[in-house]
Amino acid sequence: MANFTSDIKRELLAFFPDRRQGAVAAFSALLSTGGIVRSDHFEFVSENERIAEYFLRLAEAAFGVRPEVKEAVFDPRRERDKLTFSYGGELLPRILQESALLEDAELSALAAEEDAALFYLRAAFLGGGSCTLPGKSSKTGYHMEFGFFSYARARQFTELLERFELLARMIVRGERTIVYLKSQEALADFLFVVGAQGALRTIESVASSRAENNMANRVFNCYAGNADKSAIASAKQVMALEAMARDGSLELLPSALKETALARLAAPTLSLSELAKSLGVSKSCLNHRMRKLIELQQRREEHD
Repeated sequence: MANFTSDIKRELLAFFPDRRQGAVAAFSALLSTGGIVRSDHFEFVSENERIAEYFLRLAEAAFGVRPEVKEAVFDPRRERDKLTFSYGGELLPRILQESALLEDAELSALAAEEDAALFYLRAAFLGGGSCTLPGKSSKTGYHMEFGFFSYARARQFTELLERFELLARMIVRGERTIVYLKSQEALADFLFVVGAQGALRTIESVASSRAENNMANRVFNCYAGNADKSAIASAKQVMALEAMARDGSLELLPSALKETALARLAAPTLSLSELAKSLGVSKSCLNHRMRKLIELQQRREEHD
């Protein structure tokens, strides 16, 4: 998933504010993550031409200015230009004041204006965000981060995330402060909030694939450890039933089979005798139901 960050940014670039407040919020986020503020000017640096153009559009929509290209340096490793835009005109004090968001009252006002707050979240990822997903052969986990040049801005960003029930952590890395999310659920919640539906589907697909692989690994480990046949059978049953739950076919089962399937999913470690006792049926009856469930799933897989 090496290009997942680019996929998210490409999706977020489709959102552009239609009101000035949203443009100011997004501009502020880009300046906080990809900008450098001096006493007499500010600069914005980007290696992505589409994000650079997005920044220029925001500057025009929010303040009626268009920063000029100060420098374009070719990066041979990435095979692209690193663009630096600069502005130091007469509107600089107003621009910096409106995009500062240093006071709690101003942050609260931004959070209250949900549309503008969402543009701030999206632009923070565009300017300084990255995201990685677990690989098939890698131990890398779920990780999303946002880099800020200012600790105060990073702290404000975590507070803004909290308004959307997104709980992040902070760490100082060199000259930047990093705000990060670490779980699959946290990443999915952020993508849902900002409207990145395509990226959200990707995460759900990765999570589903990992769940299947984890179950397959557990089955293999049962064999490798000379586990008894009942444990192996239970693992196979759970794999089949989880597949039925994911595709919705479990809900369409007759009541007796559905009850059996739900009982096995709720207690995957019980022996067949223990499970039969909990359901109030004989072991042979439970065996028959399980064989029927496995056969139904195998037919669905062959049909697909």
